[in-house]
Amino acid sequence: DGALRDRFYDRVMFPIHNISGRVVGFGGRTLRTDKKVAKYQNSPESEIYNKRREVYGLFFAKKAIQQEDYAILVEGYADVISMHQAGVENVVASSGTSLTEEQIRLIRKFTSNVTIIYDGDSAGIKAALRGIGLVLKEGLNVKVVLLPEGQDPDDFAKKHTLEEVQDHIARNEQDFISFKTDLLLGEAGTDPLKRANLINDVADTIALIPDAVVRAVYVRTC
Repeated sequence: DGALRDRFYDRVMFPIHNISGRVVGFGGRTLRTDKKVAKYQNSPESEIYNKRREVYGLFFAKKAIQQEDYAILVEGYADVISMHQAGVENVVASSGTSLTEEQIRLIRKFTSNVTIIYDGDSAGIKAALRGIGLVLKEGLNVKVVLLPEGQDPDDFAKKHTLEEVQDHIARNEQDFISFKTDLLLGEAGTDPLKRANLINDVADTIALIPDAVVRAVYVRTC
C-alpha cells in the first residue's frame, strides 16, 4: 500500500533470513542524503520476525563459522555482504539493532569464539565495549579488532584483498583486557583516580565471565 511504499522508497533492500534460510523480514538502507530520513528501516516485528532473535547472515555463514571455529561480528548489512564478497565468510551482524543476548546464544550454537570488528571511530569503540560485556556474560570468548578510523568493514573489505583482510585481523585482534586497558589508559594518563577506575572497569568486565576457571585466568592476566 502507499504507506509501505513510502516507508521503503529509495532504499536498498536486504532480505533477512532466519537460521533455516527462510526470509522473515527486510532491512532497508536509504539512498537519500537527507539527514531527516532514517538511515535504516526494518520490517515491523511480527510473529515470525523479531530482530532481537535474528542474526543477519548467519544462515549463509554458519558452515564457515563451524569450520573456522569463530564468528566475526560486524554492525551492518553491507559490512556482512562486502566481507563475504572478499572471501571472509564467517561474518554476521546484529539485525538492525544493538547486540542482544538472544543473538549471542544463536551464534553460540556454532562456536564459542567471537571476534568483534567495528569502526575505529568513537561510536565503533563504544559499540565494541558494549558487545564485549554481553558476549562474555553468555560464556563465549571474545576478541576485538578496530579498523583504521574513518573505515568500516564494508569500506575495508572493498579496498583490500582477502589476504590483507585476514592479515589485518590476525595482527590487530586483542583480548578484551588488552583492548580496554590500551583504550582507557590513554584516557587516564597519570591520574591515579582515573587509573583506579580503569582497574575497577576491567575487573567488572571479568566478573561477567560465568566459567570460574576462565575467570581466574583472566584475573591473573589482569
